[in-house]
Amino acid sequence: MTRITVAKGDGIGPEIMNATLEIIKAAGAEIEIDEIEVGEKVYLSGNSSGIAAESWDIIRRNKIFLKAPITTPQGGGYKSLNVTTRKFLGLYSNVRPCVSLHPFVETKHPKMDIVIIRENEEDLYAGIEHQQTDEVIQCLKLISRPGCEKIVRYAFEYAKVYGRKKVTCFTKDNIMKQTDGLFHQVFDEIAAEYPEIENEHWIIDIGAAKMADTPEIFDVIVTLNLYGDVLSDIAAQIAGSVGLAGSANIGEECAMFEAIHGSAPRRAGQNLANPSGLLEGAVMMLNHIGQTEVAEKVQNAWLKTIEDGIHTYDIYKEGVSKEKVGTKEFAEAVIKNLGNKPAILKEVSFAKDAVLNLPKYVKKPAAKKELVGVDLFVHWNGTDPNEIAEKLKAVTLQNTDLTMITNRGIKVWPEGFEETFCTDHWRCRFKPNDGKTITKNQIIALLSNAVDANVDVIKTENLYEFDGKLGFSLGQGQ
Repeated sequence: MTRITVAKGDGIGPEIMNATLEIIKAAGAEIEIDEIEVGEKVYLSGNSSGIAAESWDIIRRNKIFLKAPITTPQGGGYKSLNVTTRKFLGLYSNVRPCVSLHPFVETKHPKMDIVIIRENEEDLYAGIEHQQTDEVIQCLKLISRPGCEKIVRYAFEYAKVYGRKKVTCFTKDNIMKQTDGLFHQVFDEIAAEYPEIENEHWIIDIGAAKMADTPEIFDVIVTLNLYGDVLSDIAAQIAGSVGLAGSANIGEECAMFEAIHGSAPRRAGQNLANPSGLLEGAVMMLNHIGQTEVAEKVQNAWLKTIEDGIHTYDIYKEGVSKEKVGTKEFAEAVIKNLGNKPAILKEVSFAKDAVLNLPKYVKKPAAKKELVGVDLFVHWNGTDPNEIAEKLKAVTLQNTDLTMITNRGIKVWPEGFEETFCTDHWRCRFKPNDGKTITKNQIIALLSNAVDANVDVIKTENLYEFDGKLGFSLGQGQ
């Protein structure tokens, strides 16, 4: 018997959660439930996170969290509970299967059967943003080796356990050579440990286009946070409906399972909502806690119900569907089909006692780290790079040179183009002119000179080499 935490959420949440729990209990799920309240009511009570401290205690104690959709009020500084939960509990892996149910649910891709595994904690979703000048705001993209290793290994282990043949990595490392480059590098390293599983890499833009056009050529896709967020919704929609997709969020200690759709408050209380997305999340939960036979029974009964043409309004189609039903009636139909298997749709068979081998991250030996320069980011309202370069002569030290100025990543000095549009945000690179390293005291001296010269330095970035390899980007056009 496994004790789980359940939140019924807002809008259609209570209806689809009740239906989901009825189905999995009827199938023999051995669970005990602690219910907590999260979402709109908690937000409006004055709690900006949408969850009480005692609810966190229950989630952390039980480790398994089945959550219905919630409503986050607009404005007022309310935080996304989904993002908060994933980060606080270390739920680094987001898993979204996207399978077409042709010919029973309309899709242009009848052979589609992919799983998108998305890194869940890092990337631009760190949410670290700063306005630095009148015209420029930055958002930091943070990618770590531990984050890359954990998600990539999870993808290969998932493929191994669930009999998948190929793992595809999506990045944009032709442009973001440091961040996305690290993800691609780690992918190649870990792929070598799984020679029985095919691996490949696609640049995200053409890869996404190919997925939308020919999804059947993909199997498991692993990618970074933002890309995965966008891709998984696209994949769910082209498979048939976002409303049919479930999601697992897996960490080293805890896990959260949910539908990927929202709370649809306009449909609340009308016995209309399709519980399939949350039910799919519950099936993943049952697999996660080792109740694979129950998961298999539920999934096959659900597929048989879809095949029988018993559909809620969102997927009902004249000539294909046989009966339009409400939330409760759909759940009853699935329960009646427990023990049955689909005849046309592919029945599922989950490996018994299958365990993903996910060792904890082990830190690598520290690299030799050398400070070889500094970028001073300057707020200046002029437009002529030659003019700011002249102004920066007063900042330069005897043993350092100004080697480059970029604007929005494009090199504008020396030998820039007059046609390049410049904002008020300038990256000014200083490097030692003796070919050696620079010291932090020299950086302080540069900053002191900038103050004396009335140069507004808004940020600095130290330039390092790690074991002789550049740890920073060059300017585009250099």
